[in-house]
Amino acid sequence: MFRPLPFFIGLRYTRAKRRNHFISFISLISMLGLTLGVMVMILVLSVMNGFDRELRTRILGMVPHATINGYQPISDWQALSKQLIANPKVVATAPFIQLQGMLTHDGSVAPVLVTGVQPEAEKTVSIIENHMQSGSLDSLVEGEFGIVIGELIAKRFNVEVGDKLTFVLPEASVTPAGVFPRLKRFTVAGVFKVGAELDGSLAMIHVADAAKLSRWQPGQVQGVRIKLDNLFEAPKVAWDIVSQLPGDYYAQDWTRTHGNLFAAIKMEKTMIGLLLMLIVAVAAFNIISTLVMVVTDKKADIAILRTLGATPMSIMGIFMVQGSVIGVVGTLSGCVLGVLAALNVSQLVSWLEQVLGIQFLSSDVYFISYLPSQLIWSDVFIICGAALSLSFLATLYPAWRASRTEPAEALRYD
Repeated sequence: MFRPLPFFIGLRYTRAKRRNHFISFISLISMLGLTLGVMVMILVLSVMNGFDRELRTRILGMVPHATINGYQPISDWQALSKQLIANPKVVATAPFIQLQGMLTHDGSVAPVLVTGVQPEAEKTVSIIENHMQSGSLDSLVEGEFGIVIGELIAKRFNVEVGDKLTFVLPEASVTPAGVFPRLKRFTVAGVFKVGAELDGSLAMIHVADAAKLSRWQPGQVQGVRIKLDNLFEAPKVAWDIVSQLPGDYYAQDWTRTHGNLFAAIKMEKTMIGLLLMLIVAVAAFNIISTLVMVVTDKKADIAILRTLGATPMSIMGIFMVQGSVIGVVGTLSGCVLGVLAALNVSQLVSWLEQVLGIQFLSSDVYFISYLPSQLIWSDVFIICGAALSLSFLATLYPAWRASRTEPAEALRYD
């Protein structure tokens, strides 16, 4: 008995007869559509992963994972730090004082959050030392009233290390001559750049100088910043620590200041993934129309195979192989192109910015001043798996229709 080989016949049927190039063209379009859909999905999700990574490392590398604050100035913060570091989830601690105000220079004014830090301790909880463009965090010496500012602030005031800035506190001093705002002259000791909005809104001074501006006793601080081994456990860990500490303290963590941003990115990634999957689905289901046309074109061949002993399951397998070949080639091509694009998109965008002389992501507007990308292989496997599954499902109906072809009916007019 004749036993057809569905796999090899299906591969041959991937190309239509020479007299009917239109079907071959439709097959190519279906393959290219699937390739493009998979490539775009891998690229976009990699860019979303890159933004999530950069925000986590840059912004959350600068802002505290969590802070333990006192309702009154904390006098013995060293003892508090020892209690905090005893927690196995706490990696490092550092004292801080935060002051809201404005920086002025030659008539220009900019709002700023000034954080009083201890340079040695701050290096253990922050990434700022790795992003210094000029100067150093060690230049902040008690009593010298030095200040480390972000790159955007430096550009706005056109200042560099050694220049003077005036810090205006939102508090008035009453004197016999009238009411005057509290001012303090600072010397620029360093400029940092993390490529985020913090470059234009954050400045650092020595914690002892911040205590003097706050009119506190020497050694008093507002709270202690803590760095955790897992920043996503910050709310729970901070609450557990406060509940076990003797004294009157309260906790804050990054989810209160930047949590909405990360939640929005996660939701956007999910929604964009679903929308892009629809593109892949449309490309995959184009295979249906391709196979329906092939079945119509091959009715006579199907009838001959049936008369030679081919079973309906064999006929069905032939066209399932043909549709699966389109899906496999399209998916693998899209996977390779998507991975290459995801690995090189940052360099490509930087090159375009240099050639065109424009900046697509300005740090004045966006949190990140360049296009990041992070390829996560689990995303690639999920995308390719979904595309292959949709391609396989798209072959079932046309293959079933082909298996139902009656030889006598198909050969009646041939």
